[in-house]
Amino acid sequence: MTVLEDIEIARKARLLSIEEVAQKLGIDENLLKKYGKHVAKIPHGYLKRLEGKPDGKLVIVTAITPTPAGEGKTTTSIGLSMAINRLGKNSIVTLREPSLGPVMGVKGGATGGGYSQVLPMEDINLHFTGDIHAVTSAHNLLSAMIDAHIKFGNPLNIDPTRIMWKRAMDMNDRALRNIVVGLGGTANGYPREDGFVITAASEVMAILCLAKDLKDLKERLGNIVIGRKRNGEPVKARDLEAQGAMAVLLKDAIDPNLVQTIENTPAFIHGGPFANIAHGTNSIVATKLALKLADYVVTETGFGADLGAEKFFDFVSPVGNFV
Repeated sequence: MTVLEDIEIARKARLLSIEEVAQKLGIDENLLKKYGKHVAKIPHGYLKRLEGKPDGKLVIVTAITPTPAGEGKTTTSIGLSMAINRLGKNSIVTLREPSLGPVMGVKGGATGGGYSQVLPMEDINLHFTGDIHAVTSAHNLLSAMIDAHIKFGNPLNIDPTRIMWKRAMDMNDRALRNIVVGLGGTANGYPREDGFVITAASEVMAILCLAKDLKDLKERLGNIVIGRKRNGEPVKARDLEAQGAMAVLLKDAIDPNLVQTIENTPAFIHGGPFANIAHGTNSIVATKLALKLADYVVTETGFGADLGAEKFFDFVSPVGNFV
């Protein structure tokens, strides 16, 4: 018996159009912002129209010990959601977006495996709808504003040796973890130590996944502490007036992404914070929307139970009002 590769199984799947997937959930086609035939964004504001509907049940999938290749939480979550649908209940699986770091590294893609996959796997694993790139841009805008502020007089008296905010990129590149910026003369700024984090570890990513709407997103972005003044006082993104421009860059990224499993079960894939550094769960907006549209919502929490699951119970659930 020939064992098919994941990608071979995926390519044999018969996908519904994204309009048909949305129709199964009762979502009007006119609300969809389509990215090809099988991917669409749902406006986060649609959640307000559903406020009167009761919530479904939320199922959390976790694991004991994380391994380099992963433990199978995503695959289990997808399979469980499909099984619930086969039992005659309406189910949605909500997952995080894959980071290009792990995708191009040892771990590989993050769309499940075998006959338990979310599709189209190539699109989801690569650039998808551009959410992670938008987070990268918003993060690096703040980085640029910090250096520009110091270059042009530093009225906030920011201490260049106490800046906590690094730059971001969605790739594994250890050579950029610790660098020096501002070299090349006065035209290029003030030389100082800096570095890069992977976008999934960015505070902007965590904020995007905790925000309830654009107003909440802007408020949370403004609260980011980027470093300290020479007198030790904290400096926030709000002090640099960066939060508005950052929020504009994320205006589409805050909308959940709708796709489907290999058996056409609806799936929301939105946001991608790591669980070892951030909270390791898809966006609150996606989960809350799914709870209004299905009897059961299956979601996974990153790394082991002592990280993603613990953080979900400690603060994701209270922020999202999941009971």
